[in-house]
Amino acid sequence: MTTKGIRGAITVDENSVESLRQATNELLSEMVLRNKIDIDKVSHVIFTLTEDLNAEFPAKFARLDCGFENVAMMCFHELNVPNSLEKCLRILIVLNCDESFSPEFVYLKGAANLRKS
Repeated sequence: MTTKGIRGAITVDENSVESLRQATNELLSEMVLRNKIDIDKVSHVIFTLTEDLNAEFPAKFARLDCGFENVAMMCFHELNVPNSLEKCLRILIVLNCDESFSPEFVYLKGAANLRKS
């Protein structure tokens, strides 16, 4: 068994609890679905948010809405690089898996532009 990371990002409509909840649930659910993740095999999850997002901790919604009750999670601010994407939530799921597992990264809404550069 090995450990691999699955990256994802989504833009958030506004800095509100409900917008952060919706974006967290949408991105996390899509990452789990596309990668057929068994939550019991998740080592930990790291959430980063751009500095313009601070209404709530995304880990809270992963716990309450997505079944990540027993997973270690941390939330951080993303490095504030000039001219970078605003209102962006990023997720890194670290997963215990077989060596052959090939992660599919997920970029939704305005964050799809991150993969074009």
